[in-house]
Formats: sequence, structure tokens, C-alpha cells
Amino acid sequence: MLRAAIVFFVLALGAAILGFGGIASDAAWIGKVAFVVFLIGALVSFVMGRRVVAA
Repeated sequence: MLRAAIVFFVLALGAAILGFGGIASDAAWIGKVAFVVFLIGALVSFVMGRRVVAA
């Protein structure tokens, strides 16, 4: 998921440099969403992995 976020951010930068504002904003928005999903997934993984089962 982090890789997808980075790809979309690079795509947004390239589109912005070439002057394609609409495509750049859409790619940046998708990159932001992918990054937030990655952060939530990483946080959930960290919390669930740290859970200690009392036996």
C-alpha cells in the first residue's frame, strides 16, 4: 500500500510539472488516501501483534 501511495505521489508530481492540474490533483488525492489506509493498517497490525493473551 505504501508503494501505491509513493507511485501516485510521483505521478502527481510529474503531471504537475507538465501542467496537467486535474490529473495531478486526482493522483495526489489517491496517494493521500492510499497513505492513510497504509497508516491505519500498520497501526492495527502493531496493536494486534502486541496483544498478549493471558493464559
